[in-house]
Amino acid sequence: MFTVVRNLHRAWWIVAITFLTLISAAAFRSTTGVMLVPLENEFGWSRSVTSSAVALHLLMYGLTAPFAATLIERFSMRRVVAAALLLVASGLYLTTLMTQSWHLIVLWGLFVGFGTGCLALVFGAAVANRWFVKRRGLVTGVFSAGYATGSMIFLPLLTFTIESSGWRSASITVAAFCTVLAPIVFLFLRDRPSDVGLLPYGATEEPEMGPAVPATARGAIEVLFTSMRHPAFWVLAFTFFVCGWSTNGLIGTHFIPAAHDHGMPATTAASLLAIVGIFDLIGTIGSGYLTDKISSIWLLAFFYGMRGLALLTIPVVLGPHVNPPLIFFIVFYGLDWIATVPPTVQLCREYFGLGRSGVVYGWVFAFHMIGAAIAASFAGWIRESNGDYAIAWYTAAILCLIAAAAMLLLKKIPTIAQQEAEELVAH
Repeated sequence: MFTVVRNLHRAWWIVAITFLTLISAAAFRSTTGVMLVPLENEFGWSRSVTSSAVALHLLMYGLTAPFAATLIERFSMRRVVAAALLLVASGLYLTTLMTQSWHLIVLWGLFVGFGTGCLALVFGAAVANRWFVKRRGLVTGVFSAGYATGSMIFLPLLTFTIESSGWRSASITVAAFCTVLAPIVFLFLRDRPSDVGLLPYGATEEPEMGPAVPATARGAIEVLFTSMRHPAFWVLAFTFFVCGWSTNGLIGTHFIPAAHDHGMPATTAASLLAIVGIFDLIGTIGSGYLTDKISSIWLLAFFYGMRGLALLTIPVVLGPHVNPPLIFFIVFYGLDWIATVPPTVQLCREYFGLGRSGVVYGWVFAFHMIGAAIAASFAGWIRESNGDYAIAWYTAAILCLIAAAAMLLLKKIPTIAQQEAEELVAH
């Protein structure tokens, strides 16, 4: 056993550290849905106000992602990630001292939004690109599952903490976890295998990364404008916009309040979301494995189509008690929750090249979180206007079905490399 551990490639230790870091970002996301009602009860804030704070957080989280790749390139992974963890810890601790609704919007939206944006899956994609040649899809799936595991670990714990000790104790718990993790990241995380005299896992020589992105904000923006001229970018951006709308923005933020509207206790609803996390762990790692084996386009068409059909059932299955149809929805939605990430990352690599794929995915991920932000605010407004979430569920379902159809358009779109080869032949 000790021989196996001693011979384990350093890349797998980097995976473990990255996984823990992504869990910390997921820990905050676990708190938002379960904190809405306690915050509204204590301060008298409306659902639209608390939803706006979540929406701004999701927007900042997404818009930070492409620039996080630039920050990592310029200042190193360990510095950026350790600083982001401390920023998240500071923002969460300061919420325990707030007295006005704008305090929540600034702290959740700006402090924690920027911090978790630097800890987004763009960071995980950069680790997979740099440290792995083989098993990239699987490792990307493991990182995507970090969100699920964070929810699985923290959601029941934080729900119990809120009910027994108040929401401030829950905020302090997550802040403490991030504070403890920051020095571990700074001491042990490394940017590239070459920093420790190694090749990436599965490589026999230093791999060709393709054209690199300048380590500046201008470079990241130039990648955006270049990518926008390629039709594949808009397909990926739209479908990931829908992914964010139907996960973080809608279910992640509003499932617990919606269940509360139907008379379900918060602890029960939180436990159901934790089950989503458990099955997401299985589904996302499985998606990563399948991404190494079969077409990412067909995977995504299937994932979005099934998610849309599942969302159509929520108004029927959600009630005061847990019932078999609701359990079926939770298990099915869990398997599909972030299974879209590994194939989306793979398509960014295929269409835009390995060297630029991290920043391209960062911009695609920004659309994911823009969708989540709009959905969080939209669903809160629908609830306040109509007294229920029915329109929000049906809107998300229709968007998912459109996304499934949109994925099939990629089969007719050439990659950038293919376009360049065709242009050379033409000349």
